[in-house]
Formats: sequence, structure tokens, C-alpha cells
Amino acid sequence: MQHLIWIIPLMPLLGAVINGLLGYRFIKTLGEEKGKRLISQIACGTVFISFLISLFSFIHLLLRPVDQRVLVNTVYTWFHIGNLKTEVSFLIDPLSGIMILVVTGVGFLIHFYSIGYMGHDEYDEQGYRYVSYWRYFSYLNLFAFSMLLLVLADNILLMFVGWEGVGLCSYLLISFWYRKQANAVAGMKAFVVNRIGDFGFLIGIFALFWSLGGHGIWTVNFRQIGEHAYLLAEDTILGIPAATFITFFLFLGATGKSAQIPLYIWLPDAMAGPTPVSALIHAATMVTAGVYMIGRLNFLYSMAPVTLTLVALIGAATAFFAATIGLVQNDIKRILAYSTVSQLGYMFLGMGVAAYGAGIFHLMTHAFFKALLFLGAGSVIHAMGGKQDIRDMGGLREYLPTTFRTFLIGWLAICGIFPFAGFFSKDEILWNVFNYSHPVLPFLPKLLWLIGLLGAGFTAFYMSRLVFMTFFGELRSEPAEPHGGHGKDAKPQGPGGIGLQGHGNEKIISLSPQREPRESPGTMTYPLIALAVLSVIGGWFGVPHFLDPVFGGHGGVAPVAAETGEHSTVLEIFLMMISMAVALGGMAVAAVMYLIMPELPDLLSVRLSRLYELLLNKYYVDEIYQAVFVNGLLALTTASARFDLKFIDGIVNGSARVTAAFSTFNGWLDLRFVDGIVNTLASGTIFSGSRLRKVQTGQVQSYLFAVLGGVVIIILIRTFI
Repeated sequence: MQHLIWIIPLMPLLGAVINGLLGYRFIKTLGEEKGKRLISQIACGTVFISFLISLFSFIHLLLRPVDQRVLVNTVYTWFHIGNLKTEVSFLIDPLSGIMILVVTGVGFLIHFYSIGYMGHDEYDEQGYRYVSYWRYFSYLNLFAFSMLLLVLADNILLMFVGWEGVGLCSYLLISFWYRKQANAVAGMKAFVVNRIGDFGFLIGIFALFWSLGGHGIWTVNFRQIGEHAYLLAEDTILGIPAATFITFFLFLGATGKSAQIPLYIWLPDAMAGPTPVSALIHAATMVTAGVYMIGRLNFLYSMAPVTLTLVALIGAATAFFAATIGLVQNDIKRILAYSTVSQLGYMFLGMGVAAYGAGIFHLMTHAFFKALLFLGAGSVIHAMGGKQDIRDMGGLREYLPTTFRTFLIGWLAICGIFPFAGFFSKDEILWNVFNYSHPVLPFLPKLLWLIGLLGAGFTAFYMSRLVFMTFFGELRSEPAEPHGGHGKDAKPQGPGGIGLQGHGNEKIISLSPQREPRESPGTMTYPLIALAVLSVIGGWFGVPHFLDPVFGGHGGVAPVAAETGEHSTVLEIFLMMISMAVALGGMAVAAVMYLIMPELPDLLSVRLSRLYELLLNKYYVDEIYQAVFVNGLLALTTASARFDLKFIDGIVNGSARVTAAFSTFNGWLDLRFVDGIVNTLASGTIFSGSRLRKVQTGQVQSYLFAVLGGVVIIILIRTFI
């Protein structure tokens, strides 16, 4: 079975190449309907084949003894330089086994959903044809290939190729509707912000490579790095412990890819892409890369307690920070985007207390319910003709019964309600955080747990607000256009909105049957049902225990499960009940504000206007970044340009003028003086020569007369003087 692993990433790549090169010709040759059908069959079929092989590989892995659950498939030697031999080889162990099932399984459902969602996406508002269907699926396949390459890579260089691949695909898909400048800018923002993180990731790779190389271990292979990581225990880089230095820069890369503070700003703007793309980025691919990377290199992080503490702090801060922003957002996709940032914070919080299994567990359950919520949001947007503002919605449960029921399951899962998937994984993280024992800051674990708990309460509140304003009450506006044009008329967010308002200004409308929102087609609702099932049962999988062979024996700071036995179980159940109570409290507050007392949000938005504006404007982080980094960089660039223009160019131009003047003088001197002397000497020589030439007649008689004359003159001189 392991000899077939290479086919898993190959199939989506094959689909991307076929659709990318021939997709347009399929439509031209076969007609639009048949051409599109063939394109979607290729795109979905290739990912489904990858899913089947992944599933068989995973089962094959399960059938092996626990200590032998590793499958390696070496395809060929990538390069061999000196002592460094790097191969293109793929690794399936319990960690990557779970990841490939998530990527191909959830990815396939998103591909399938896209058939219905993108089926009518042909023209923009100006009537320009996007020629997009084949391009969309080609990009989507390429995204799946890049993520599979990342998680299957047996060495860190091959992982980096996949790492950069998902970055490129995110740029292509976020700016997919490229005729809109805002979409193009959002794509560029994601690309640039990720490059900052990738720079840190590269420094980490080089530092790791050279540090091990100093001990004679020239390798980039994960298993060999793990075997020799202990050699770094006494090493330092620039006076910093080598493991701390390496993991810090690797974590910087993770903050960019997984949207953590301070590099989270690209993710909410990534909503500019089609909704299935948002689901793919937020659930199955790119944003999970940073969490996976830390899990893969867990042995290094366990050697660096300072970095682990930083990971936990950043994770907790991001979870809380993003949850507070989500409280007042009005765009249905942006609310989900901030919830993704927040949930990723929980994953990093788990990783930061060395509960790697819990972090990966939440990654898996989050993939199920977040994909469900995003695709459900896409179904709502599809029914509302592209409207994304929840203030324009309401009462959609009557029009979209399947979307409503499945969305409810996703809502309960993300709120952490028993027995849905999110409850188990989030509780696992909070339990490990509470049980954590920090050697220097003993108060830190309880503080992090409290932050995580508050974030869970906020999550329950804003997700309940989204559900109540979207599906309950009465419909507040009619669809923008009959069932199409999704995602193209999103109302801009900004100051002056009424984010907390619910039904205070409610306008109940009456619709003709032709203008009523309609349930999405089966291609869109079937994936919702499948993901809803996974969101219910996903939490019952014993993922942390299954991952013990990968994370066991690398405890490092080993904080987990300080207490065991009956008391520990009682405490865990008690904490579980607190977590549930907080989540139910958040839901109850939202119910009071948006179902029972709809005038309350307006009153609060006025009473707490400054706080409300602060949250609505996302703590002005984008503005601060714009002023400090973008404008600062522009100002520095402008100052550099002026310095170059005025000073450097002045020196150069002045030197040129002095040189020109000196050259002119030198030319005049040469022309008038030196040449004058030379010419005068030449003229004198010529004149003298012309005169003396007459003396040289060649006649002997003349010479005799001259000699005779000279003798006579000498005699006369001697005679009279």
C-alpha cells in the first residue's frame, strides 16, 4: 500500500494540469453544459481518488502494531550535494494520516459543493465574462495538491515547497474575481503578509540545518532530525539556545500561515474569494499548516520552553482578541473568518502547553464544523442573491430548511455544546491548559485557561447572534437578484454601522413566490449533510490517544496530566461543566438580545459607543499597520528617493559638471596651447625646411661656389680683424 502514497498528491495535480490546459477547450468543443460537467468530474474525481487511497492507507496504518505505524514512499532522489542527500519521499504516520483524510475528505466535499455554487458564475456587473469555471477548479485542485505535499513531506524542504504552494494558491483564489480591485488587493495582502512569515520560516530552516550540520548531521529529514535533536541541547545561536532560536523563527512562519497575532490581518480580507474557497482555506488547507508544522516538529518545541510559552500566549491572545472583534461584525463571512482566527488561537494554545494531540484534535473537528458553517453561509448568500450582511437577512429557516438544520449543528459544535465535535476538542485543550505546570510563571496556566474560557463565551455569543439574525425573526430584505451573483455585492464594513442592532429597525417585507429565497440544489446541500454528520460524531474519535506514537516521548516540559486518578477525573468533569455553562450563557445572552429584547442592542451600542466603535473597527489594527508599516515604509521610500535625488544625484551631477568644466578647459588648453606649440614648432620646422631645402640644390658647382665664398669671407675677416 505504501508504494501508492505518491498517487495521493499526484491526482489533484493531474486534475489541475488537465483543467488548466484543456478546460477552456472542453467548453468550446463540447458546449457549456457538457464541458462544465467534464471539468467538474475531473476536478472532483481526482480528489476523490486521493481520498480513497488516503483512506486505505490509513486503514493499513491502523492494522499495524502501534510502534510500526509509519509508511514511507521514496519516489526519487531530489538532489545530492556533498553529505546532503534529499529525496522526494512521502510519510504517512498517525499525524499525517489524519491530515490527509481531512484535506482530501473535506476538500472533496468542498469541490463537490462548488459545482452548484460556481455553476452560474459567468458574468460580473459590467457584463464581462469571467471565463472562470475551468480556472476555478484548476486552482482548487492545485490548492489540494500543495496542501497534500505539505503534510505528506518526509523532509522540511519538501514541506516548504507545499508551504509556498498553498500561499500561491491562496493568492490566486482570493483574487479570483480579479476585475474588482478590492479582491485583487485582498489577494496581494494575503501574499505579502505571508511572505513576512515565510522569511522567518526560512531562517528557522537554515538555522536548524547548520546547527545539526555543526555536529556532522547534514539532513533535512524529519525522522533524522528527531533522532539527533538532542545534540542541540547545549548549542547557542547569537547567545540564544539553538532550539529556542530555531523554533521561534519557525513559529514566526506559523503566525503568518495560520493567521495569528501579529500576522492575522490577511485572513478576514480573504473573504473576497468565492465562499467554497473560504471554506477550503479556513477548514482543510492553508491555515492549519502552522499548527501541523509545530506538531511535526514537536520534539524541537519541547526542547524550547520559552518558545512554547510564547506560542501559548500568542494563541490565547489571538483567541480572545478575534472573538471580541467577532461580536459586532455584520458580514456573515467575516464573522466566520474571525471565528477561524479565534479557533486557531485555541489550537496554538494547546500546542503551547505541549498538548500537541489536543491541538491536532481541535484542528480536525474544526475542519468539519467550520467547513459546514462556511458552506452553509455560502448557501445563504446564494439564496440572498449575493447579500452577505446579516442585517439584511432573518427568517431564512423557513426558506432554507436543510441549510438551517445543518447550520444549527455547526453552530452547536463551534459553541462547544455536548455531544457535538467542538465540545470534546475545545474541552481537551482547556483541560490541558488548566493542568499545565509552568516552571517560572505558576499563575500563567490558570490565566490562560480563564482567557480561553472567556473566548469560548464570546464565541457562543457572536455565533448565536449570527444564527438568530440570519434564520430567526422575519426576512428584512429581498434577495439582490434571483439566485445568482453570489459574493459580488457584499456591503462594506466600516464605522457608523449598526453592528449590535438586531431587530430594532426591522423592516418586514412581503415577497412574491418568484422572489423568495430558495434552498440550494443537491450539489450544495449534500456536502452540508455529510459535514453535519461529521460535526456530530467527529468528537468521539480518540485522536489524542491515536497520536501518542508521534508525540509520546517528546514531552519536554511535559505539563500534561499532572494529576491522575479519581480526583483528576472529577476536576475534569467540573471544568467541563464550567465550560458548558459559559457557552450556554453566551447563547442565552444572545437570545435575550436578538430574540426577546430586540431593542437592547441599539441601547447598548449607544451607551457603549466608544467600545462598540473600537470593536467594529477591529481595534484599528489595519489603520495602525497602514500608518506605521505601509505609510512608514512609503515615507522612508519617499525620503530615500529625495535623498537620492537631491544629495546623491547632486553629488553625481556636481561631479559631472566639474568634470565637464575641467574637460572643457583641458580641451581648450590642449587645443590652444599644447596644440599651438606643437603646431608652431611644426610650422617653424616646415618653414625652416622649406628654406633650407633651397640650399640643397644637388649641383656641385653651387656647392663649390658656396665653399669658395665662405673661404673668401673667412680670409677677409682674418685680414681686417
